Amino acid sequence: MDKVILDKKVDSILRCLNRIETRMPNKEADFFKDYDAQDVVVLNLTRAIQMSVDIATHILASKDGAVPETMAGAFVGLQHLGIITGETANNMCRSVSFRNVAVHAYDDIDMTITYAIAHNHLDDFKQYISQILSS
Repeated sequence: MDKVILDKKVDSILRCLNRIETRMPNKEADFFKDYDAQDVVVLNLTRAIQMSVDIATHILASKDGAVPETMAGAFVGLQHLGIITGETANNMCRSVSFRNVAVHAYDDIDMTITYAIAHNHLDDFKQYISQILSS
């Protein structure tokens, strides 16, 4: 993958994570009342997931030319190449499920799950980036 593209996408993911961290209320009840925070979190999670998929597909295309059939498959492909761990691949695959609901069925987003992801799983993205950059 082109280093400039990779750096730009990584910076964008980190910016999304920062937006989530700065808008995320400490209490779940406060998050449920704050529609602006909900929008910021959902939008930036969706963007971070999409850019993570973009990075994975670019790397796979540059390594072996195989483009996965699914977004989650991109992370499995990186795992098979030894670029990311199984745990990271699993975490990133699960994030795709959230992204799909956010993009295709926005009214069905469970804000309890959204809060849990934003509160407990942003480090999954940081771990993913770390493994990508060290490969």
